[in-house]
Amino acid sequence: MTDCIFCKIIAGEIPSSQVYRDEQATAFRDINPAAPTHILIVPNKHLDSVNQMEAADEPLIGHLFSIAKSLAAEAGLTESGYRLIVNTGAGAGQTVFHLHLHLLGGKSMNHLLG
Repeated sequence: MTDCIFCKIIAGEIPSSQVYRDEQATAFRDINPAAPTHILIVPNKHLDSVNQMEAADEPLIGHLFSIAKSLAAEAGLTESGYRLIVNTGAGAGQTVFHLHLHLLGGKSMNHLLG
């Protein structure tokens, strides 16, 4: 997608604070962090949201969660805890329509949901 900001970050057209990259995914720090650790983990393949996923994408989505686990451990969040969030659709708070996983940690999370 030519107008997708995350696709542009993945392509290197927009700079980011990248913390991870492989053939399937890229992870970078959120420019407006909601917690001391706020990393976005995105598939290199453009998917608008969970609603666009197909069965063939299941290994990719599992890979995103494995990356999140590793990055949380690197950030020292394993013991204190961390939150993983996937927003799907504007009503749920999705503002960039490229599937992505938020990794949040480094502070106590007061609200469980919503």
